[in-house]
Amino acid sequence: MTPTQLTAISSIDLKLARQIRKYYADPFGFVNFAFPWGEPGSPLASYTGPDVWQAEFLRDLGRQVRERGFGGQQPVQAIRMAVSSGHGIGKSTLVAWLVLWIMSTRPHARGTITANTLKQLETKTWAQIRRWAKLAINEHWFTVTARSLAYRLYPETWACSIQTCRVENSEAFAGRHAADSTSFYIFDEASGVPDQIFEVAEGGLTDGEPMIFLFGNPTQNSGKFHRVVFGAERDRWNSRTIDSRQSSLTNKRQIADWIEDFGEDSDFVRVRVRGLAPRASDLQYIDSARVAAAQKRQPHHLPNDPLIVGMDVARGGSDATEIRFRRGTDALSIPPVRISGEESRDSMKLAAKLVQVLTTTYDGIRPTIAFVDAGMGGAIVDRCRQLGYSNVIEINFGSKARDLHYANMRSYMWSRLRDWLEHGAIDNSPQLEIDLTGPQYHHNRHDQLVLESKQDMKQRGLDSPDSGDALALTFAQPVDPLPDSEERQAFDPEEEEEYGGWGSRSGPTGWMR
Repeated sequence: MTPTQLTAISSIDLKLARQIRKYYADPFGFVNFAFPWGEPGSPLASYTGPDVWQAEFLRDLGRQVRERGFGGQQPVQAIRMAVSSGHGIGKSTLVAWLVLWIMSTRPHARGTITANTLKQLETKTWAQIRRWAKLAINEHWFTVTARSLAYRLYPETWACSIQTCRVENSEAFAGRHAADSTSFYIFDEASGVPDQIFEVAEGGLTDGEPMIFLFGNPTQNSGKFHRVVFGAERDRWNSRTIDSRQSSLTNKRQIADWIEDFGEDSDFVRVRVRGLAPRASDLQYIDSARVAAAQKRQPHHLPNDPLIVGMDVARGGSDATEIRFRRGTDALSIPPVRISGEESRDSMKLAAKLVQVLTTTYDGIRPTIAFVDAGMGGAIVDRCRQLGYSNVIEINFGSKARDLHYANMRSYMWSRLRDWLEHGAIDNSPQLEIDLTGPQYHHNRHDQLVLESKQDMKQRGLDSPDSGDALALTFAQPVDPLPDSEERQAFDPEEEEEYGGWGSRSGPTGWMR
């Protein structure tokens, strides 16, 4: 820094810089500090801070910064975050906060901001950035023009700018490297941005502390944004779906009118309110209306309904192991257990987790039986059997179905799940909804129903339906009701003989039928 530049920084600015530096890994703290929330006469006089979903996003971002611990030299893994939502929740406002936080806390940061159309980019996205820059406590640090925002002492190396997302402009997204700082990309209304732009931007995420953020309404059921939030790439990103009704910023009367006019599960409401992608094709095996109805039901079960566990075991680093519970028509009351692909590599740890589940009392009852996906779960089943838990049953998705109308066990289980959804209750997890409505189907030459395989789904850009398969596993085989006299509290290996045993992998007996 030259003497002229040093004298250009006042003592007040130095104190301000030291204060803002504290928010390097705390974007939520920065937003609360930098803007005049609640101050009389300011545009924020009637606001106390970010909306709930915005605060959760910012806190999550700060956690990721701390986990990576960038030290200024060795590059760290890129932060990848995406938000799919309905209209009016304040996405463009959050974009402005991200830009100002990065530019204020990271000297010589370099960024590119784009949107699906030039009109969206100039009149909404960039307009919000300029608006919030004027409100910031350190507004005077930056020079803001119609297309760029730059630190006034280093405008060439400490700046961000807007770029159109036309394919012919893709090279403008290359070369945003910042080896000792942060290079960042922000895509607003990302569902309409061509895949080629994303591909070029990936090249700028190799140095320093890179970040990429995607926001948008899910107007398409294909493309990069769809894959990131709903499809094959979702496990590589920190992604979330926000229903407009969850935001305090939206027009609830307008939303109610939309729902009344178009219907809760119409594509219009799915995209513009619920933040979900449009319906799948006519080949969709489980329709969205059936899932939506199950999400609205209250959980209910009979006293002697057994508690059944389904465990879908991860097949790779991007997939996750999921354990789901069902008791009669209730698959809602007990939250699922989800274990990341990284943690799923140790089958003995997964076996220990399953044993923990089997020995836990849920609302006065312990699980009666657990069905485990045989694909990667053989070692888990073997270990549980060694420990005396013969109520752990291995299910091969590709094996012969119990009903000849179905090509394999997976098709059979999903058909029972599909019928059950007519009267069952499930949680409103967007992930479960995506999984249930994702697979397609056809009939083979024997007129047997064939459910689309996980491999074929991935080729279509969809992710492995871990949540859906875990719930489907609870329908692998019929399970007898609990004794009328008393609900069975736990599985005791010493009582196995008394109850007739659970049988071998080839066919359980006793309470199974």
